[in-house]
Amino acid sequence: MAKVNMVTYTVKVSTGSLALGLTGLTNASTVNSVSIKLVGRKGESERTQLNSMLEAAADFSKGTTSTFSVDCPGSLGELVLIELEKKALLVGDDWFPTKIDITSPEGDVYRFPVYQWIADGQPHLFREGKALISSKDELPLAKKCREKELKQRKKAYQWDVYIKGIPQCMKSDNPLDLPLEVRFSYNKTTQFLYTGAKSALELKLTALVISKDNWKGIDAIAKVKSNDISDYVQKHWREDAFFGYQYLNGLNPMLIRRCTTLPVKFPVTNDMLRLPGGRSLEEEMKNGNIFLLDYENLDGVEANIIDGEKQYLMAPLVLLHSTPDHKLMPVAIQLKQKPSKTNPIFLPPDNDWLLAKIYVRSADFSEHELNIHLLRTHLLAEVFAVSLLRNVPMVHPLYKLLIPHTRYTLQINSLARGFLISDSSGLFKDYAASGGEATKTILKKSTALLTYSSLCPPDDIKERGMESVPGYYYRDDALKMWAIIHRFVEGILGYYYKTDAEVKKDSELQTWIQDIFEHGFLSNKRTGVPQRLSSVDELVKFATMVIFTGSAQHSAVNTGQFDYGGWMPNDPSTLRRPPPTTKGSSSESSSVLQTLPDVGTTANVMAALWLLSKESTDFVALGHHPEEYFTEETPCNLMAKFRAELKQLTKYVHDRNQPLEASGSLPYTFMDPQLVANSVAI
Repeated sequence: MAKVNMVTYTVKVSTGSLALGLTGLTNASTVNSVSIKLVGRKGESERTQLNSMLEAAADFSKGTTSTFSVDCPGSLGELVLIELEKKALLVGDDWFPTKIDITSPEGDVYRFPVYQWIADGQPHLFREGKALISSKDELPLAKKCREKELKQRKKAYQWDVYIKGIPQCMKSDNPLDLPLEVRFSYNKTTQFLYTGAKSALELKLTALVISKDNWKGIDAIAKVKSNDISDYVQKHWREDAFFGYQYLNGLNPMLIRRCTTLPVKFPVTNDMLRLPGGRSLEEEMKNGNIFLLDYENLDGVEANIIDGEKQYLMAPLVLLHSTPDHKLMPVAIQLKQKPSKTNPIFLPPDNDWLLAKIYVRSADFSEHELNIHLLRTHLLAEVFAVSLLRNVPMVHPLYKLLIPHTRYTLQINSLARGFLISDSSGLFKDYAASGGEATKTILKKSTALLTYSSLCPPDDIKERGMESVPGYYYRDDALKMWAIIHRFVEGILGYYYKTDAEVKKDSELQTWIQDIFEHGFLSNKRTGVPQRLSSVDELVKFATMVIFTGSAQHSAVNTGQFDYGGWMPNDPSTLRRPPPTTKGSSSESSSVLQTLPDVGTTANVMAALWLLSKESTDFVALGHHPEEYFTEETPCNLMAKFRAELKQLTKYVHDRNQPLEASGSLPYTFMDPQLVANSVAI
């Protein structure tokens, strides 16, 4: 009998350092034995056991890379996939392999990204790192691998309806029901719980959170912890110039738009205003110097009841004027949408002016938190994540591109539904005018008004007429960030899709976008969201929007929550008195304190904002990819170029901010790339 000349494949298995849960006992290691099968274009190996039970503890302990040999009677050709199987002799022995590198007898190195928890004793298939769209994945076994993976994913990631009329979410009863791959790390879990528990203590609010007293004076509110920006807010919150500035560079830079025609429902006249230079309202609108804030989204919302007391939430209209020295000054405020004798237009000389601005800022708290922050970043990012995980296999270039931007999103949103916006007990129900049924109403109305163009800064800024407003740093940074992300996405996807026809016939891609349209945008054609993708350009733009939404946009509307809301009078979560129905009927000192939230509400909301603004210890900045999903030279080079461009944007932001800080003005840092997380993770 002829002797068989065996060939040897060298297999390097890397185990991650990830630990999950509050105890950290799920810590990536396994003490069970592991076997592997190699599959190539010319054949497959026998299943080979890599270790014994006695060796497993050393071979597959967390953070290690171990080397093994797999012998075959001949070359398998180009490696396509591997099959891993872990014995399931010990319960709870979940293993987290990160990557497997295999060197063939010919010296070729094949890299297999894994990054999956293996908890059972079933075989798991993983593809070689080269990204492939379905039409170019020719091997029948490889096609079956794609189909099997998506079948399992559709079972693990299912849609659910939390509130009818808003984007759907991941089906899970609580965060512990989520698949291990999308759960918080041990570090993230412990820090999140620790920070939440100590936030009241750290802010020196412990004795205040249960108080139902009024604040004894505005100065008394200042006794809690602050930072440089909240100190600035405290000093300047009364000023009209700072009020206007916040709509350019504060928490909600998305509402303001240029006003060319005054709405009929806001009957401001020339006789009311004293504009610089004696110009008329019509002249300044023609010159592009008049801007409008319209909170019509809040109109008709029944405000929450807190501790048995009715709260108040207005739907204001605000007119602002851009002055020759580039200050954005409020010049008229109407607190309700329908003009009437009991709905006066407040003007800067009125002694009710500060109170009117407080009602506007309280309206902005609800509009920002529920529409701009929760809906347009958190909930949409969850839609993008669930659709990706259900419809796009790991070998697909779109999966490799977008998966870093899903990190922690499903768990943070699960927590938000349980502890922030729950209609039974949560931050909004207990402490916000927009809590309870009002939360549902606002989210439904906001979803109905959602458009694709409003999620894309180049389109949105143009639609709002905000292209040339001086000092609009959000716009400047958003457009630069969008362009950088777009170039990166264009390079990656353009490498894999050479023609529009390849996009059209990619069934996985089309199912992905259809899922988003149906479950995220509720099949509403008016949104402008595509139901199908017909070109490379369409795909690039949509993927750019997905990344921008979960990274830069979320940072822009999340990071400064404590900065601007840490001084409560600037951003009150609720108001306890109805607005004045006639001008001059309230005195500033007594009316403001009686209208603002009580001590306990203030303390609890501030503690929450402190928690939600905290950067976690395992923060991953935009452009950084600890998991090596892409293995080919071209996409890896494009990622390096992406990071280099982001670094240049950081330099631009720093250079822009230096003279601002030197002059005592606020710097704008919310879209500094080194401070922007890859995903909605907090």
